Amino acid sequence: MMPHEKHRKSGPRELAVALVTVSTSRYASKRQEGKSDDESGDVASREIGRLGHRLSRRELISDEPAMIRSEVERFLGGTDDVMIFLGGTGVSRRDVTIETVRPFFEKELDGFGEMLRRVSFRKVGAASVLTRATAGVASGKLILCLPGSPDAAATALRSFGRELPHILFVARS
Repeated sequence: MMPHEKHRKSGPRELAVALVTVSTSRYASKRQEGKSDDESGDVASREIGRLGHRLSRRELISDEPAMIRSEVERFLGGTDDVMIFLGGTGVSRRDVTIETVRPFFEKELDGFGEMLRRVSFRKVGAASVLTRATAGVASGKLILCLPGSPDAAATALRSFGRELPHILFVARS
């Protein structure tokens, strides 16, 4: 058995996953209308379940550094294994997820963003460079920062979801 297969099998079987959609427009709609249209969160929730993991909580917040920081601090102080941010990874002025989350990383997984852009290139072409998706570990936990589109969320979790227990096993070793 290859070492990565052994690590994957040694990692936690069911992960507790916190899912946070970062979108100023969806957040405003939720506040005004009392409901949200969070298709990306819906897609990611289904993929998390398909992988055999448990969605422990789901939030929708605005592209505000203070709100993003608060979610990371809550996650790091809690019992969840993985936090997934959907959105705020592009190049617009409002996209601040990466800048806000990165200081919390003890180790950044540079290859994660590179591989996601590679997989995405096959689907969307050169537009894949518009995402700054990344991942990192802190306090033995994993944080993923994914693009906010439903297709990107599905692509990322289908492509890399199997590796989450492997990453956590190594991060906690």
